[in-house]
Amino acid sequence: MIILISNDDGINSEGIKCLEDSLKDIGELWTVAPDRPQSAMSRALTLTMPLKASRLSDKRYMVNGTPSDCVNIAVNKLMNVKPDIMISGINCGANLCDDISYSGTVAAAFEATILGIPAMAVSLASRKNCDFKPAAEFTKHIIPKVIRNGLPETTFLNINIPDTKGESITRAKITHQGKSLYENIITERTDPRGEKYFWIGGDGTSYADIAGSDADAVKNNYASITPINTDLTDYSALEVLKEWQI
Repeated sequence: MIILISNDDGINSEGIKCLEDSLKDIGELWTVAPDRPQSAMSRALTLTMPLKASRLSDKRYMVNGTPSDCVNIAVNKLMNVKPDIMISGINCGANLCDDISYSGTVAAAFEATILGIPAMAVSLASRKNCDFKPAAEFTKHIIPKVIRNGLPETTFLNINIPDTKGESITRAKITHQGKSLYENIITERTDPRGEKYFWIGGDGTSYADIAGSDADAVKNNYASITPINTDLTDYSALEVLKEWQI
């Protein structure tokens, strides 16, 4: 089995190293990841500057681009064979609810799916003192199921793991995307010259209490597995729009 690994935290992140260590005995690993953190880059491709893939060791590269760049370059240029599966992560921090549309971790799995490769994005719902091993072992457990059963051609899995403080993951739920609640996510400050500037982000995100959602599962210490479709068409709205007789 040939496994492609990428992420948005960068090639030197502990999450990607833990994932590599966990999966090295079940297949041939290729790791192609950004040379620096690329969080919240979503599906951005680099079109205005040249990209370089620097070889760090056998089948391990860093790219001066986005997660989507990395997957594209890996599949179309670096690898001599199509991977059987692509894993993005393990991200430091959850990718739940509306946040998934911003996520570079999710974007790498999205890109692989478009290229015809079964894919999973894996995130740990913790930002401090992260222990990635339970998430890595859970990923290792899921991979054979994906290989054996397959995924619909436009679907990948967005997996979020609760912070178990090192304990093994024993419970999982199949979930749907929840709803993010964004409050106070822009911080306004003043520089030494008296000019205002802004930071986007911070601790202002929470999640709606929706039964069956990804956030609900993680809150209750379940691993959340959400099928995400690359076809963004709203088919119910499609039928409504047809009635407009445009």
